[in-house]
Amino acid sequence: MHEKFKKLETIQAKKLPEWKRILEKSVVNAKDLPKVCQSDADDIKKVSELYPMCINPYYFSLIKAKDDPIYKQCVPSIQEVQDNLPEDPLSEETTSPVPCIVHRYPDRVLFTISNKCAMYCRFCTRKRKVGTERRIITKDEIIQGVLYIASHPEVRDVILSGGDPLMLEDGELEDILKKLRQIRHLEIIRIGTRIPCVLPQRVTKELCDILKKYHPVYINTHFNHPREITEESRRACNMLADAGIPLGNQSVLLKGVNDSPSKMKKLVQKLLSMRVKPYYIYMADMVRGTNHFRTKLETGLKIIKAIRGWTSGMAVPHFVIDAPNGGGKIPILPGYLVKCEDGKVFLKNYQDNDYVYTEPN
Repeated sequence: MHEKFKKLETIQAKKLPEWKRILEKSVVNAKDLPKVCQSDADDIKKVSELYPMCINPYYFSLIKAKDDPIYKQCVPSIQEVQDNLPEDPLSEETTSPVPCIVHRYPDRVLFTISNKCAMYCRFCTRKRKVGTERRIITKDEIIQGVLYIASHPEVRDVILSGGDPLMLEDGELEDILKKLRQIRHLEIIRIGTRIPCVLPQRVTKELCDILKKYHPVYINTHFNHPREITEESRRACNMLADAGIPLGNQSVLLKGVNDSPSKMKKLVQKLLSMRVKPYYIYMADMVRGTNHFRTKLETGLKIIKAIRGWTSGMAVPHFVIDAPNGGGKIPILPGYLVKCEDGKVFLKNYQDNDYVYTEPN
């Protein structure tokens, strides 16, 4: 009888799509980590009790050494419990009129529809609730979110976020998309997801067929390091682009991960080659448990200066700070504009050469 049950489990496992089979093998406990991590097992256990760990085998396979840029993004560090930054620096909770909705800007809202991810990033802005049993998003809350958008005609753009929206089942995601598309004043649906980077196998023909039914749909994904761009991630991005979905990328500037001009330049060039437009580089938010990832502002300015003019303009992202206390995204630029005086605009180009532009009378 025991053998029959084992065979039945094997048959059922084979019926699961590849991405679910990969997720089932995710590392969620310190004891399941490879030997290379075992020296830190006690620290990892302590941290993951507060901030959950989930590393699927695909993403783990990208690690080449302990403390490399991939390792730092996914394996808990004791430094996560050694700072006292705010849990919600962007004041999402105070700009949330109903559960799951953040309404900070005049014509758009953030709609969190999942609290799960295929890999829990150690630098996450929503560490306070992502992946925890304390904050499960219910169907009733999803309905409240849809009704809020429907009752606010000024909202023309919704960003589906989480967690990761693409962690939902196809049917669950389509149900939300269908409800949103019935709202006449809602023009744009955006999806913020790390799936093409951390679990590209989730991007299937079935998923793409669903998404393209609800155009205009945009996807902003999240690659932070050139090594995250693999054959699998290229395939996923190509499938989404072929489904008519414009793709953007939002990177976070992270100490020890991508805080050098050469790494970031290589990343944006690779992104553009697979039809993903570099959209934002964020300064890391002032989130509790992430202080060890934060860099000086000058680091980001040097990166932008090393990219602009030295590679295609299409590869140059906006460098922004998401201002504390709900101030929204503020663009930061190197000093290309020196001064304006007597109808003349004094400028510096990407090579630091001086130029003068004369304004009309």
